[in-house]
Amino acid sequence: MRLHGYWRSSAAYRVRIALRLKGLEAEGVHHALPRGEHRAAEYLALNPQGLVPALETEAGVLVQSSAIIEYLEERWPRPPLLPADPGARAVVRGMAGIVCADIHPINNLRVLNRLRSEYRADEAAIARWVNHWIREGFTALEAQVRRYTTSGRHCFGDGVTVADVCLVPQLYNARRFGCDLGDFPTLLAIDAHCRSLDAFRLAEPEAQPDAAG
Repeated sequence: MRLHGYWRSSAAYRVRIALRLKGLEAEGVHHALPRGEHRAAEYLALNPQGLVPALETEAGVLVQSSAIIEYLEERWPRPPLLPADPGARAVVRGMAGIVCADIHPINNLRVLNRLRSEYRADEAAIARWVNHWIREGFTALEAQVRRYTTSGRHCFGDGVTVADVCLVPQLYNARRFGCDLGDFPTLLAIDAHCRSLDAFRLAEPEAQPDAAG
């Protein structure tokens, strides 16, 4: 497999974590988003949306981190990243969706660049925008996680799930933008535990070959 990504892309970060948790290897192909390398004709021929991540597999080129992680879960079901019970699976998917559908899409690079170019938002306004949506999403996620965590080390129960895979990269983004995280002690405790695990540590942005590129 070949994983197209960028070291600081939180969506690519999710997929790196999932690959590590599954014990899978994927050759990294790096596209520097600030330099527009993801808009090159060669990459657009592979992924017409021109976003990262994209995963080249025996099933073809897969896009969208949530779909890629679902593919990995179905293709390599051990260790599982979703609970066995259908209701529990839906809860975990909902937690992941707070990050993947509600927080991240309106804070990613292309949206922020549009705010800068079209609406003349300065960096202070950008920071306020990002902080608002992260805080709104994390407020709901903190309440959900408190309801379903067993030991305070994982979002659901006492094992790693897709919810943890999505949470850790989003907290990385929150720190990048200087978000005040004091109201989210449960999320922070889970983040600290997960980042102590090899799969999460090896997937960290600064550990990638293209870091700072």
